[in-house]
Amino acid sequence: MTTTTPTLDRRVRPQPVHGLLLAFPVAFSVGAVLADAAYLASAEIQWSTFSTWLIAFTAMFAGLVLLRGLIDLIFARRDGRFGRAGLYGLTIAAVLALSVVNSFQHARDGWLSVGPLGMTLSIVTALLALLAGLMLYSGWTVRGIAR
Repeated sequence: MTTTTPTLDRRVRPQPVHGLLLAFPVAFSVGAVLADAAYLASAEIQWSTFSTWLIAFTAMFAGLVLLRGLIDLIFARRDGRFGRAGLYGLTIAAVLALSVVNSFQHARDGWLSVGPLGMTLSIVTALLALLAGLMLYSGWTVRGIAR
């Protein structure tokens, strides 16, 4: 009787560097949402400062993920799924752009730094980062990004 263990298809696993880099904006953006919620619940300024740093790190690592994805697209073989990689790239670019806008929003003074707009930007950024992680780890993107 032969038993086989289920293994993850090699095409579904992302490159180690790309997968590692993407984990940071996902974690930082979700942490920023939690820190914003803690600030709105307690009005303790340290939560706002913590959220500002998390958003800045989200932007930094989203930029690195976008750079790595562009390098993968340049050197990847084109196998007809370029549109999916483009959508993944646009998702990462949106995470980067919203993180930068959110950084400017959180740099404001007072309650409005987080307020409704800052919290909304944090939530949308976190959802887009989670969507990018789902795209990458489900094998939905092109071969150059998910090998």
